[in-house]
Amino acid sequence: MIVYGASWCPDVKRSRALLDSRGVAYDYVDVEADPTAEALVRSLQDGARRIPTIVFGDGTHLVEPSDDELSARL
Repeated sequence: MIVYGASWCPDVKRSRALLDSRGVAYDYVDVEADPTAEALVRSLQDGARRIPTIVFGDGTHLVEPSDDELSARL
């Protein structure tokens, strides 16, 4: 699983805290520091850059999920 986000975003912090509290392994990529990652996020969202964008191993993804949405996907 890869979490795409930015350090200043409260939604990114919330989603990462939920994953951390459950012991879920993930890679974190800062879209502001990685232009390739930002381009990937934009391609998944028809040009938008909403974060967090969480990409799962099967290729599916969630954009700005609530804690309930992310928990259900786990």
